[in-house]
This record gives sequence, structure tokens and C-alpha cells, in this order.
Amino acid sequence: MEILERAIQEKGKVLSGGVLKVGSFLNNQIDTNLISAMGKDIYEKFKDCGVSKILTVEASGIAIAVITAQFFNCNTVFAKKSKTANVDGELYSAKCFSFTHKNENTLIVPKEYLSKDDKVLIIDDFLAHGEAVNALISIVNAAGATLSGVAIAIEKGFQGGGDELRKKGVNLYSLAVIDSMENGQVVFRKN
Repeated sequence: MEILERAIQEKGKVLSGGVLKVGSFLNNQIDTNLISAMGKDIYEKFKDCGVSKILTVEASGIAIAVITAQFFNCNTVFAKKSKTANVDGELYSAKCFSFTHKNENTLIVPKEYLSKDDKVLIIDDFLAHGEAVNALISIVNAAGATLSGVAIAIEKGFQGGGDELRKKGVNLYSLAVIDSMENGQVVFRKN
């Protein structure tokens, strides 16, 4: 997606350790025009998949997921990274390692929010090694729901998670795929 790639080039910052900082438009501060365009693009890709629910993980995927859900006229569910006092009842859970935070999280979703009748689109801001997406897919499977696909804002293609998901037959759509980040420069995969 050209508008997202341009934002990454102009406003993104390559940090050490394979980290891309996009806080000025996607994480800390959200460019609503950009994520609205991203949501519409995701909708166009998956509009014929019968999506009835969007699933993401807190926190950075929520904005994109909610905007996209408007186009599908469906609800967004987000997996929490820890149980809080306001989460009760039976839960779906799955462990995943965070590349950015360098720690393991247990993602949890109350069972009342996902059912076998749901057709789920998973949305997240980044895909590196695929840990979060694989954890969310296991939650979808535990619910007996149908996975319609996975939409990612920024895929770090050089870290292999997207390629592994594609090998498994996952309907994966990434708006921007980065092939390399070296010397402060981002190189995008060409279609």
C-alpha cells in the first residue's frame, strides 16, 4: 500500500535490533486518515470472506482493527496480554513471545466473545516471527470459529513469520512488506 510505505519512509525510524519505530503515525500517535485508508484496503481484500468478527491483540492493533470493523459492520475483539479484575468467566488463552518487548505473554479472550459461528479476520500492526498471529489463530481454532484471514499493517518479511503462515495456507494480506532494514533504510518487497 503506497500511502503506508510513504509514511514509513518519511516518518518511520529504524532502530537497532530490527525494530521499526512508527509511533508518530501508527502506535503512539495515530494518523486517522491513514488507518482509515488501511481499513478500507483491508475490507476490499476480505469483503467476500463473510467476516463476522475481527480479532486483534492489545494495544497497537486495536485502532486498525476498529476502523476496519466499521467497513465490515462487525465487532472487534481484542486479546488482553494479562488477566485483569474486569475479566471473568471462561477464557481462551494462548502463549506468545513478543519480539518488541522481549517477553512472553499469555493472550486471553473471554469465551463469550468468540463462537463457532464466527468468521474471524485477525488484524495486527506488525508481523515479525508470527508469534502473536499464531497465538490468535490458536484462539480462533479453540473457539471452533473459522479463520477468514489475517491482515497485517507492516510485515517484516526478512524475519520469516509471513512466509511460514503462507506455507500453512493462511490467507495473509500485508499492506507493506519490508525485505530489509539496514543502515537506517527500509527496503520494501516489490509485488
